[in-house]
Formats: sequence, structure tokens, C-alpha cells
Amino acid sequence: MLAKHLVPGRAPTVIFLPGYASDMTGSKALALEGWARERGQAFLRFDYRGCGASPGRFEDQTLADWRDDAIAMIDAVDGPVVLVGSSMGGWLMLLAALARPDRIAALVGIAAAPDFTDWGFDAADREALVRNGRLQRPSPYSDAPTLYTRALVESGAALRLLGGDIAIEAPVRLIHGQRDPDVPWQHSLTLAERLRSADVQVTLIKHGDHRLSRPEDIRQIIATVEGVLPVSC
Repeated sequence: MLAKHLVPGRAPTVIFLPGYASDMTGSKALALEGWARERGQAFLRFDYRGCGASPGRFEDQTLADWRDDAIAMIDAVDGPVVLVGSSMGGWLMLLAALARPDRIAALVGIAAAPDFTDWGFDAADREALVRNGRLQRPSPYSDAPTLYTRALVESGAALRLLGGDIAIEAPVRLIHGQRDPDVPWQHSLTLAERLRSADVQVTLIKHGDHRLSRPEDIRQIIATVEGVLPVSC
């Protein structure tokens, strides 16, 4: 069973999807939970399998597994949901929205990284993945290196989205820092073009990095989530 934390409240339930090798204890997830408590908004944060407090080995998981975890969290609550996806979580939120279109009130992507297994590795990385089945890179966010597996990349290849129309009709908000060293901010513009929804807005934060965890970034994220909630909330 996945580790999760639900704050009861009014609908729609806001569900936070962490990034790659991250968990539900990050600053954005906790800030959104605090905001939700103050306003009486239903909010759910969780750990993918193999991450944080959820069972399983991280290296055994694939993008499809984590997509299924996100879908399971939608199914675990009642009524409409707003998905907030950070980095890889932005890819998973799109995949989950395609699987549960009738449940989606809105999507908010934070440095969303759809198809990152396609563009996030150079030739040497791919050679190492093929040869060894795994690749470790130094992480700027942790003392431990970040692990990637061939199974993850192969799963990502089967779930690519940016090659054509993305059949999501719900409102979508995309926030991206223009000093993001991991996911180029231009990817959010490409994603906006691919989405079928007529209600898509992109916010660029000139001095924002990948994590967007500064106080001013958190305020922007919260204001963006508030902006997609029904007026009566």
C-alpha cells in the first residue's frame, strides 16, 4: 500500500505528484498542505512505490508503475481532482489525466518534464544504460547519486506525449523557471502547444530554478492552484 497523507476538505481534492527520486515531504508538497488546511481544501500527498515511505525498491520501478500509482490516488478519493505535478510528476499528471479524464478539474505543472527519458540523456548515458542496465549521476539535490535504469527509459519511450496532440480538455497551468538547468523552460511552451485544451497558460519565472522552492516561487504556485479552483471554494 502506498504511503499517503490526506487532508479532508472541500472538493476538488488537490493531489501533489512529486518529481523523480523525490517524495511527499518536499517543501512544495508541505507548503500546499499547509495552505489547504488553512482554507479547508481537500489535499493529498503521497509517495510512489519505491520512494519515500512506500514499499518496494526504487530501481525496480518504471514510469508505467508510477503512472499507475498516480491513477490509484485519483481513484482513492471522491469527486473531481486538481493534479499538481512537479518535474517528472508533471509527466505523470498528464498520463493520469488521460486515464481519468472525467475526474480532472484542472492540472498545474511545475517545471513539467514529459518525455524526459527521450531528451534527458546523451549518447554516453544511453550507451551505459544499454551496457549496464543502469546509470548513476551526481545529484545537485542530494549527497547520493541519482539512479536511472534501462527499464525506466524503455517504459518512458512507450509513454511519450510530445509527438502529437495531447487529448486533455481541462484547464492547464504551467509554471517554469527560466534558470532551470534540468528541464529547459521551452519545454513548457512545447507542451502548451500540444495540449488540446483551449485554457492553457504558461507562467515563466525569470530567476526561477528547477525546484521553484523559494518563498516567492511557493507563493506563485499556491496562487496558481487557487486560480483554477471553483470560485465558490
